[in-house]
Amino acid sequence: MAFFKKKNKQSDEVEEVKTEEELAQEAENDKKHEMKLLILEKLNEKLNGTLYDECIIMPKGFTIDVQVARMEVKDEINLFQVIYIIKNDLFDEPLIDPVDSQGKTYEEAAQMAVEIFFGGVWHPLNQSITKTNPQHISVDFLRQHYDFDMYCQSVVRIGVKEKQPVMIMNYLMGELPKYLGSKKYYWVRIYLAKFKDKQMAEVRVNGSVCSQLTELLKPYVESWDASESFLCEKQYAIFVNRADDECPFKKETVINAANETIKTMVNIRNRDDYLAMIDKLNDMLGDQALASEIRIFIPEIMAKLTLGYREGDSLFLIEGEGDDQSQIEFKKTQLRSYFYLQQAVLEYLGTRPDKEDVTRIVTNSVAFREMKKVTDQMKEQGKEITPTDLFVPGTSYKIGAPDYKVW
Repeated sequence: MAFFKKKNKQSDEVEEVKTEEELAQEAENDKKHEMKLLILEKLNEKLNGTLYDECIIMPKGFTIDVQVARMEVKDEINLFQVIYIIKNDLFDEPLIDPVDSQGKTYEEAAQMAVEIFFGGVWHPLNQSITKTNPQHISVDFLRQHYDFDMYCQSVVRIGVKEKQPVMIMNYLMGELPKYLGSKKYYWVRIYLAKFKDKQMAEVRVNGSVCSQLTELLKPYVESWDASESFLCEKQYAIFVNRADDECPFKKETVINAANETIKTMVNIRNRDDYLAMIDKLNDMLGDQALASEIRIFIPEIMAKLTLGYREGDSLFLIEGEGDDQSQIEFKKTQLRSYFYLQQAVLEYLGTRPDKEDVTRIVTNSVAFREMKKVTDQMKEQGKEITPTDLFVPGTSYKIGAPDYKVW
């Protein structure tokens, strides 16, 4: 930012002179805002909701916000990436749907963004609101049972002309119920794309990438002939738990406790410090099981995010003692505190903490210690291996609290 002073007898006036980069950024922000308003206007024409304070308010407490994340002009075509953010009090996290659109004019690109969103995520979400054509899904895990209604929309396709439509979700239905837990809402987003020898497959459950579900779709994408043009298929499914959410703690409680625990872990120097942290966390929450989840998973999540090894979708709950000990496998998406903690860790890493502080936390990770053993053994054999070469199926953990229930 550059400044110059213009003096007179009355006062010292400071005029701000903006650089070319700042002026260009302001112009781009203005164009993004213009596009946002245009999308909201066109979307509300289809939804017939209430347009208020630059978002759309729908029945049953649903709100839809729009952000224009990226824009560029290529060969006289306007290219946009639009982010739709849907919120509801019954959602544990916002439903976020990225959409790419293009057009010769802003209006044409905005219309494409609206049609993709409306035919994609909004279709099954609206079905869930009106309870139209539900499909019953039964879920059993860790001595718990839940009944869900699934609402699944038809596939949104780009570049696919001759091939008959396929209900992609059918490829996952043998495994997908294993990813549903006690939350009121779950949503699954499938995105598949291919052009020539490059392909992409991604399955997200409530926004989190599930690598093992993704693997199930790779053979399907490989079967596409994308030698001539870009091919893409996208599908959403909404799962609504028939039971009310009875979880005894809120997301904010876990996030706040996680933030405090991270601060404490950075300063731990010995076992007494660690035991003091456990007592502090138990007193803060009044819930030994939740406190245990927080102190166990923070180092594991931080190790995964900073070391870069590949990890599966599973958790392994250890029960019993000695010879009677056993492991029960379930999915991370079925333990709601796991992704609350991941959010807290990501926010902490976003502050760019000292490497030494991160290392103090990561060294408490079981995965880190096991990985170090493997790398040390390989070095002794004259072989080099990095964390990115390794795959960890999931995290094993044990909770000492009696009658532990996974929420």
